[in-house]
Amino acid sequence: MNAPEHQDGPGQAPVLVPILLVIAAITYGTFLLEHFLSTDLDSVNGYVSELSAANQPYHEVYSGGDFITGSLAITVAAIALLTLRRRRRWAVAGWIFLALFGTCAIGDAVFPLECAPSLETRCALLERAGNVGFSHSFHSVTSSLVIVCGVLALLCLSIAARRYGWWPALARWGWLLALIETVVALGTLLAMVLGRWLGIVQRFQISILCLGLLTIAWALYADRRRARAADGPGAAPVPEEAHR
Repeated sequence: MNAPEHQDGPGQAPVLVPILLVIAAITYGTFLLEHFLSTDLDSVNGYVSELSAANQPYHEVYSGGDFITGSLAITVAAIALLTLRRRRRWAVAGWIFLALFGTCAIGDAVFPLECAPSLETRCALLERAGNVGFSHSFHSVTSSLVIVCGVLALLCLSIAARRYGWWPALARWGWLLALIETVVALGTLLAMVLGRWLGIVQRFQISILCLGLLTIAWALYADRRRARAADGPGAAPVPEEAHR
C-alpha cells in the first residue's frame, strides 16, 4: 500500500447522496409494516416476498418500497461514479454492484410472486407442481441476486476503504456486515431445507442490507464533514505536493 493512495482521497459526494441512501434503507424496510397491514402472514415461516405477492391487499406498498430502494441505489451509484474518483478499481466495483443491487430490487418489484404459498394451499400446490407464471418463478432469481449484489457492494466498498484509507465507517463495518449477510444467506438455505424459521432469517437478512445502506450513507456524510472541518478557517494550509 503506497502513500499516494492514502493522500489521494475519494472526493466528496454531493450532500444529497447520503440522504438518498437513508431513504433507500427506510423504504427497503417496508416489511416492518406487516405488523399493521398484513397480520395474517406468518412472519416466522412465511417468505418476505409474500407480502408483495400480486394477490395480496397491500402488495403495492411493499413492491413500491423495493422499487424506490432500487431506483435510489442506482441513482446513488451513478452519482458516485460521476463525482468521486473513479480510477480506484475496488471503489468502482462497489458502486457498480450497488447499481446492480438496485436493478435487482426493481426486478423484485416488477416480477412479484403471484400468490402467497404460506397462506394459500392452492398456491403452494401450484408452486410445487411448477404451474406458476414467469413472474412467480423469476422472482426467486431477482431475490437471490439482490443478496449477492448487496454483499459484493459492501465487500468491495469496504476493501476500497481499507486499502485506500477512505471512509472509516465502511473500513470498520462494511466487511463485517458483508460476512454476516453471507452467513445469514446460507442460513436461509438451511431454513428452506428444514421448512421452518425462513421468515425470521429472511427478515434478518433484509435488516442487514438496510444497515449496509445506512453505513454507506454515514461513511459518505462523515467524509464530507471531515473535509469541511479541514477546510475551515483554522485549518492549516495544505502543501502543494499533497495535491499532486
